[in-house]
Amino acid sequence: MPTRSQLSLFVPPNIGADIEAVRRIVDPVQHRLIPAHVTLCREDELTGLSLAELAALVDHVRPGPVTLQFGPPERFGEHGILLPCIGGTTAFNALREILLGTRHARSHAPHLTLAHPRNPKAPGNTLNNAATMRDGLSITFPEVHLIEQVDDAPWVMRGTFPLSIQ
Repeated sequence: MPTRSQLSLFVPPNIGADIEAVRRIVDPVQHRLIPAHVTLCREDELTGLSLAELAALVDHVRPGPVTLQFGPPERFGEHGILLPCIGGTTAFNALREILLGTRHARSHAPHLTLAHPRNPKAPGNTLNNAATMRDGLSITFPEVHLIEQVDDAPWVMRGTFPLSIQ
């Protein structure tokens, strides 16, 4: 059973209802597998970091919440749809450097995936349906989550790390 892990910034539930409504239409499979999020660090970047080490890094630094602004929906892959990040990338990249322990972390463009091209194309998978998202969406992410997926099952939360003192 292949297992994948990643660090993600989940859209807070109080502002995620509109995003989830669009995701449910444009890619119900992705909507079922994982809530709306921005991937912070992918599995190959996390090799050798334990849950305790990640918690200690965030706890020691407490970089504060990360606010990202998103632009209009764009296509990627065959039928993928994402909201590209158009503001806040400096704080996003700084958080990646802290967590990965290097100033040489590979470039990773933050975005919110509405529809993933690895899933079957849904009947509602159109840019028109995704365009109901308002331009200039700004989201503040107060915590980092370590998540895990076994095979094609839904992702499961393994740890939550607040980015500031509560």
